[in-house]
Amino acid sequence: MGKESLLLQPLKVGNLTLKNRIMFPPLTTGYEERDGSIGERSFHFYERLAKGGASYVVIGDVAPVNTASPTPKLAEDRQIPTFKKLADAMHAYDCKLALQIFHPEYDVPGVGKMIMASRMAAMEAEKAKAAGDMETFNAKMAESGRIAKESYAKLHYDMQHFVSEATIEQLSDIKKAMAESARRAMEAGIDAIEVHGDRLLGSLCSTVLNHRTDEYGGSFENRIRYALEVVDAIKEAAPSLMIEYKLPFITVNADGSDRGKGGLYEADGIAFAKALEKAGVDMIQVAQANHTGNMGDTIPSMGSVPYNWTLPIAKKVKEAVSIPVSTVGRVVTVANGEEILKNGEADMISYGRSLLCDPDIAHKVERDEPIRECLNCNKGCVDAIQNRRYISCVLNAENGDEATIYIKPANEKKHVVIVGAGIAGLEAARVAAIRGHKVDLYEKEEKIGGQIHLAAVPPRKDEILRSIEYYEKILPGLDVTLHLNTECTKEIMNAADAVIVAVGAHDMMLPIPGADSKNVVSSWDVLAGKADVSGHCAIIGGGLVGTETAEYVVSKGCQASVIEMLDKIANGESATILPLIMADFSAHDVKQYVNTKVNSIVNDGKTILATDTKENKEISIDCDTIIMAVGSAKNAFDTEGVTVPVYFAGDCSGERTASIAEAIRSGYNAANKI
Repeated sequence: MGKESLLLQPLKVGNLTLKNRIMFPPLTTGYEERDGSIGERSFHFYERLAKGGASYVVIGDVAPVNTASPTPKLAEDRQIPTFKKLADAMHAYDCKLALQIFHPEYDVPGVGKMIMASRMAAMEAEKAKAAGDMETFNAKMAESGRIAKESYAKLHYDMQHFVSEATIEQLSDIKKAMAESARRAMEAGIDAIEVHGDRLLGSLCSTVLNHRTDEYGGSFENRIRYALEVVDAIKEAAPSLMIEYKLPFITVNADGSDRGKGGLYEADGIAFAKALEKAGVDMIQVAQANHTGNMGDTIPSMGSVPYNWTLPIAKKVKEAVSIPVSTVGRVVTVANGEEILKNGEADMISYGRSLLCDPDIAHKVERDEPIRECLNCNKGCVDAIQNRRYISCVLNAENGDEATIYIKPANEKKHVVIVGAGIAGLEAARVAAIRGHKVDLYEKEEKIGGQIHLAAVPPRKDEILRSIEYYEKILPGLDVTLHLNTECTKEIMNAADAVIVAVGAHDMMLPIPGADSKNVVSSWDVLAGKADVSGHCAIIGGGLVGTETAEYVVSKGCQASVIEMLDKIANGESATILPLIMADFSAHDVKQYVNTKVNSIVNDGKTILATDTKENKEISIDCDTIIMAVGSAKNAFDTEGVTVPVYFAGDCSGERTASIAEAIRSGYNAANKI
């Protein structure tokens, strides 16, 4: 690709010239300060995107009013300096900064007052407790709980009805607040406003959610009226800012059902796009409508929808308007983006999760270097958004800590030996080599990747192999010598300056009578193709491996039952992926035995004797094959006689085995210490 890449060509949008076509779309990060202003964590995260070469970055969910939600806010003039500091820093890299102005679909002041009243009652309770007044303490805690319950009841009610019941005065106040927030953005040196066309505005546009009978309800013209008024108010308050509009469409699932509620159907959405252009909007981002209760519907996980899944509707919008159109939605690779631009299907490519994974996409395209590609696993990013945690990427150890965690050049070039080429060892090799060390990487198997190859076997999971493909591309260009099918001896280790041990883990078998029966096999062996299964498979262990193994065997024509000691299976799975697993289980009639403790295996490995711990009764489960998926344990590694410093990474580095995110970070950190 290089400098001739279509992704690197400039784009004129309104009064702005974007240096390339790479955009970071709005994602809630959780990095902002408690008052919603831009603190150090936010500052360095967004600055890092600018350093990486993105031309246009949008800060998501910027509230124009003070909400109880932990989102960025530009609701008061005192917050302007923090946004100005960030804008100035982004401009130093010729990166334009936009704020996505949004308003939730509920009565923010009303809910906020109730939440504050609950908190105040709790504070008064603690004061009373400190004074020894337990009667007042109990009364105030009860009051706090009651108000909190009422506030969440109001919030839930508003999410369904506020759009239809909000008064003209309330809508007018919200519109003024959005305009004032845009004015503050202009004063802070921000370049653009992205109007969040979902949430309140999308609800008003929606035939599904808007049941008003006044000038903001009923006809198409009435339903889009408020959104156009907001655009006009922003243009009047901040005339120098470029205006982008996030236009949410209700799309169609594979089964023919609607995906999303708070948006527009295709015909209305295309007509609205034309109206937005006429109103002076400078760019349209075509997106999926929300209000489904599951962020997987708007930010889908690997294997759940096709790549570039919203592009078909984006193409139609682009054909209808003359202003630039941005596309978003599983545009995972730069090749995807290049093809979209080449075909004239969109003008701007939104790389959201992809830039979390590798913020240097633009520079690497120019230098024709390997790019670390997003897995769309949703583990670190979307799950964090839903659970109000800091956003991150499982493959990027630096997210959210860009000021303190980065690859530091080595003070002295050393010879580093790494034992094990699973994901932790591979990351350690990459970091050590980039720091300037000479690396020898030893792997006793015939290929790199370790357990990633097992994780890629179940349905929808093959995209996880991108994590390994990245190292296959990048390591040959670094000072890394790979030794496959080779055991690393102590003599080899002692000839180096330092050793990183990343020898992984092994699967476990439940130590119960009958576990050694010939019909009992390990989930790892099943996924690796080393164990043949047929008929009814009983999977002992309903964690991530157990549930994915169940999905795998039913995809091969078997029946399956999953047996789990806890009260639910797939504990810890992404909330965006769990519904897909449950739908698959339902389609294949997978039985779930939760709160079930396995005691023994009898009948030559064809019957499980267990206890239903909730009902306190004994049960038996007949099957043809038993698959153990009860976890893993770290592999031991003997360092006696090793005379150089030894570091551990991945599964073998702690008391419990590591997730992919933990493995990446431990490999990164180990290599950064040498």
